[in-house]
Amino acid sequence: QVQLVESGGGLVRPGESLRLSCTASGRTFSSYAMGWFRQAPGKDREFVAATTWAGGSTLYSDSVKGRFTISKDNGESTVYLQMNSLKPEDTGIYYCNADQIYRSVVTGSSRTTSWGQGTQVTVSS
Repeated sequence: QVQLVESGGGLVRPGESLRLSCTASGRTFSSYAMGWFRQAPGKDREFVAATTWAGGSTLYSDSVKGRFTISKDNGESTVYLQMNSLKPEDTGIYYCNADQIYRSVVTGSSRTTSWGQGTQVTVSS
């Protein structure tokens, strides 16, 4: 497994942007698919976005498609989530995850998947 540390969360107004970062250590980062989940207060954790180990294929939830972009920098061992046109319903704790199996990153249900500690994103006027 890898160790993951998220950063970049904060308080923004509707329509503004944020970029989250997730830096990995401990294993060969380039062989891992990466993803982002989020959890709003009182709700289950939900899938946001994922990218394959090479970054050549990405997947987004319908609620963020067209507004969020996931990217992976293997040289920096970091995955990013660029979030534009933020809405109040985007508020929550954002977690990154990593697994050598892409499907596991997308489902978030495998015991082999590594998780970060989360970073808070609040969108409010």
